[in-house]
Amino acid sequence: MRLRVVAVGKPKLAYARLGVEEYAKRIGRYAPLEVLFVKEEDLLPRAEGHRKVVLDERGKLLSTEGFLRLLQGWEGEKVAFLVGGAEGHKEAVREAADFLLSLSPLTLQHELALLVLMEQLYRVLTLRAGHPYHRP
Repeated sequence: MRLRVVAVGKPKLAYARLGVEEYAKRIGRYAPLEVLFVKEEDLLPRAEGHRKVVLDERGKLLSTEGFLRLLQGWEGEKVAFLVGGAEGHKEAVREAADFLLSLSPLTLQHELALLVLMEQLYRVLTLRAGHPYHRP
């Protein structure tokens, strides 16, 4: 599986920027990963040719195990995760999604949502590799 994270704008908050960098390094040991920071109008074009997972508060809530099963169903595919900016996604982006994913019923600041996504990707990839990272 080839992963691409496409996010609107570069993280300005230091904790988010450093966290994304750290998890990108970790994820790279388990799967090819590209992290792209784009303008809103470039979000969909940069996900072209990939299965599109759009992070959205109206999306489906999954457990970590459910997220792992979802990704396992896409083995061998290219998967792009689309993270909106401060205003969220436009309807056209939601309509183009192959899957709408909610990270929490809480409203998350977009840079924090990006960091949570990166941590969860790392977590499911370590589980996929047989590592006992997750503790129920």
